[in-house]
Amino acid sequence: MQTAPAFAAPRGNPLRRAEAWLDARGKGAWIAAMIAGFILFWPIGLALVLYMTFANKWSLGRSHKSRSMSRMTGGTGNTAFDAYKADMLRRLEDEQRAFEEFLERLREAKDKAEFDQFMDERERKSERKEDDGTAAA
Repeated sequence: MQTAPAFAAPRGNPLRRAEAWLDARGKGAWIAAMIAGFILFWPIGLALVLYMTFANKWSLGRSHKSRSMSRMTGGTGNTAFDAYKADMLRRLEDEQRAFEEFLERLREAKDKAEFDQFMDERERKSERKEDDGTAAA
């Protein structure tokens, strides 16, 4: 009977195996590989910098993953803060809605005042024309 080896290396693409090996050792291993790449042949180091940037390998670890998940779900994981945040956002939305209603009433009042002024001026002009017409006749 055969026993399974303690560490089974993933088979397949050697680049994927290297990536898995570096991921298992953490951010320090990625940085060491990048520095070694620059020392051996600078395009290798540059390629590793670009890969680490686009694959988000600069911040490996649980805290980064939990922060990413909380950003995607909109929660921080702290229920008291999340409740406070939701309440504050609701209040701010209510204040914004009230302020927009106030601005709308202000615009309507201004429009009405301008229209009333226009109608008064028009009425005065027509009265002057009537006065001029009766005086000339």
